[in-house]
Amino acid sequence: MYILGISAFYHDSAACLIKDGEIIAAAQEERFTRKKHDPIFPSNAILYCLKEAQITANNIENVVFYEKPFLKFERLLETYLAFAPKGFKSFKMSMPGWIKDKLFQKSALVKELELILGEAVDWRERLLFSEHHLSHAASAFYPSPFKRAAVLTLDGVGEWTTTSFAVGNGKDLQVVKEIHFPHSLGMLYSAFTYYTGFKVNSGEYKVMGLAPYGKPLYADLIRDKLVNIAEDGSFQLDMSYFEYATGLTMTNKKFEALFGGPPRASEAELTQREMDLAASVQKVTEEIVVALAKGIAKETGERNLCLAGGVALNCVVNGILVRQNIFDNIWIQPAAGDAGGSLGAALAAWHLHYQGDRIISSQGDAMQGAFLGPEFSDCEIEAELESCGAKFKKCTETELIEEVANALADERAVGWMQGRMEFGPRALGGRSIIADPRSPFMQKQLNLKVKYRESFRPFAPSVLREHVGEWFEHNADSPYMLMVANVQKDKRCEITDEQEALFGIDKLNVPRSVVPAITHVNFSARIQTVHIDTNSRYHDLINRFKEKTGCPLVVNTSFNVRGEPIVCSPKDAFKCFMGTELDVLAVGSYFLNKQDQDESLRKNYEQRYELD
Repeated sequence: MYILGISAFYHDSAACLIKDGEIIAAAQEERFTRKKHDPIFPSNAILYCLKEAQITANNIENVVFYEKPFLKFERLLETYLAFAPKGFKSFKMSMPGWIKDKLFQKSALVKELELILGEAVDWRERLLFSEHHLSHAASAFYPSPFKRAAVLTLDGVGEWTTTSFAVGNGKDLQVVKEIHFPHSLGMLYSAFTYYTGFKVNSGEYKVMGLAPYGKPLYADLIRDKLVNIAEDGSFQLDMSYFEYATGLTMTNKKFEALFGGPPRASEAELTQREMDLAASVQKVTEEIVVALAKGIAKETGERNLCLAGGVALNCVVNGILVRQNIFDNIWIQPAAGDAGGSLGAALAAWHLHYQGDRIISSQGDAMQGAFLGPEFSDCEIEAELESCGAKFKKCTETELIEEVANALADERAVGWMQGRMEFGPRALGGRSIIADPRSPFMQKQLNLKVKYRESFRPFAPSVLREHVGEWFEHNADSPYMLMVANVQKDKRCEITDEQEALFGIDKLNVPRSVVPAITHVNFSARIQTVHIDTNSRYHDLINRFKEKTGCPLVVNTSFNVRGEPIVCSPKDAFKCFMGTELDVLAVGSYFLNKQDQDESLRKNYEQRYELD
């Protein structure tokens, strides 16, 4: 039985196809439309899923939407009534859209399905709806390696729920407790994202990356004024400081008075104040999640924990959870945000609606390394590269590995596009930019000349699983780049008192370890362990780099520039390669040097990125 799950109309729309509970394909719509966080109906992603499975629309038993629009509309109305007359402007602005489109979302979904899949199928009869946090919980539990587990979901808000915990056992999944809007850990973090000058729903990870440059000077103020935290981790916000429930901004004048001024303007210079604010909200978030986990463990007695929801992408929190040893094992859905809701909706329908059997994967989990997106044959790659005017050479696998390993050892930045595209926000060796982590200049160079983003942003290491414990204070699987751990002490550099006394961004230029390009200012790194059974070519490359240099890891960041989605196709990869200061591109069996390319092409692509 084929079931299609979809998420759409808020941000990061996506589609996922399963067959009898097995994940066949999944992708975000943004990768096809090239619009970051694209919320539109995932037409391209749906067509990709059917193509990957080699089926027609008639084979789809059900289409499952990841949340219930009527419950969301109910929240909008009840929130307005609770705060009325405050918030009338926001209510007035949102109401026409709800009445025109979202209130009748079932009809809108049916219409979209008919447009792309035809009218031969009665899609209204085949359309099902999950609940937002149930979709998150299902995406976390069912692909996990555990027969039974507690499941914690945290995000901004679904219909009403902002935080939930459930217990999964076999194919059963029961929600036990919920925290409801407007009390939301995701919204608290987003409020500080807004206040520090970053974009809500996409800039939260910047706050996480900025936090180590600051000190949690405002943490007590947050605890005393903004959020009341109970012993079991449940929490309640003082809504007199926030505008998000009824207004057009996240925070208000009272919030500004509490923290000493207006929000930082976007793109304005970062100051120590923003760094301290980031450190403070990060610390309080860590405390709340740890308290929630302890409360869940105490109440359920479960020894395994699964996580999903946007807050579960906070890999610093995840690393702390692991080190707390509250649970024996923790597994996090790699597409933890709303895109993963498409997967959870489909799995919830199979296991809960149809009572379909659950088979726990023998390979650790059922996500297949998150490599669930499109893959391109050599013929397709060559045709796309030729259409772009690219100069390339075709290699055997051994030749390709050797060429790229040599480029890395020579401190050249490499665009690496191989196999199926990743599902979720992280590049995991399918659509990655990779480089030598030993270079003291690589972090700043990649940020400013390749990614075109803030210089403080850290990069992650892809490390061979068999060597992770030698280099990091972490000796377990982390295949989805969702755990932070410290670099081992014997790999660190000695820091002088003068260097230790530096503030903020000044710390960036101080090498912290023998692999400075992936070592954050607090000696931490966001680890991806590379496994030969899920990504053999990437594993072989890193292993060859190790043979040349003695270093079993590489810098890994997503193959895109600031403001664009991760590349999907060979054409996307070539455009990014030519429009940045990447030195080398490896796409499938094809190897490209920047110096071999037509100079006029390079100027055209560089101009395009400057205009963006």
